[in-house]
Amino acid sequence: MEPSPPASPTQRVLLVTGLSGAGKSTALDVLEDLGWETIDNFPVRLLKRLLVKSDTQHGRLAIGFDSRTRGFVPGKMIDLVKELATREDIAVSFMFLDCAGGEVERRYNETRRRHPMALDRPLREGIAAERELLEPLRRWADIVVDTSDLSANDLQGHVRDLFDEENSHDLSLTVSSFGFARGMPPLADLVFDMRFLDNPHWVEGLRDLTGKDAAVGEHICRDPGFRPAYERIRDLLLTLLPLYQTQGKSYVHVAFGCTGGRHRSVFTAERMAKDLREAGFSPTVRHRNLGSRAADELERERR
Repeated sequence: MEPSPPASPTQRVLLVTGLSGAGKSTALDVLEDLGWETIDNFPVRLLKRLLVKSDTQHGRLAIGFDSRTRGFVPGKMIDLVKELATREDIAVSFMFLDCAGGEVERRYNETRRRHPMALDRPLREGIAAERELLEPLRRWADIVVDTSDLSANDLQGHVRDLFDEENSHDLSLTVSSFGFARGMPPLADLVFDMRFLDNPHWVEGLRDLTGKDAAVGEHICRDPGFRPAYERIRDLLLTLLPLYQTQGKSYVHVAFGCTGGRHRSVFTAERMAKDLREAGFSPTVRHRNLGSRAADELERERR
């Protein structure tokens, strides 16, 4: 029996669209950093020519389009992609970036850019018209990302979570600190509130220090509530993290919060990262609000 001919390489094609201002450009930048070829606002009528059949064609291609793209009609776009999806040499997927209208309006007011569908009408009406135009694509997309509560950094991390395949068998672990006064981290998997501990901010000589300073750590460790709570959290993480790995989860973000994000959460995150390293993990440590200027004012408001 003659051996079967090798299968032709399959090209992965990701179509990226969404509301203007929802983060399409940011998503494409991250995909490019991950090794994808990226094209933005490519004319729809040329898409079939771009994806010419070839026995040597392979790799990953991300194509961005939106209401500004020449020849863009949502219904025809869906029909075209359905046709492409029948080809054996292409694996097509579709990502839609959504965002609340009020947040899109805020972003456009901040950047002072013109919305593509609000050139001759109020911004709010243009956003609503674009949402109505794109609704068929949102319903049809197999990946929908709502960026309403995501910063640019948060969106970048989420896109990496979805499409970074180089470490797909390893657990990428992030341990972070943050201040509740500035909002919860939207992409954290596990959040622990450390505000039950005595606050070093109100101790003379500790206010201007951070959780990285030994004196602050000693003060926190003297709190009778710290050790039993910390040990239970550590044991919980050491139980959950291997289970996440077994289930194929690639990214886990563990966040510790306090009021301003400078003392209790920072110390706990640093200590937990150390213990997790000793247990065989390789966490990345991030302190979201460690350098925030307004920490003192926020702490006083909560005294």
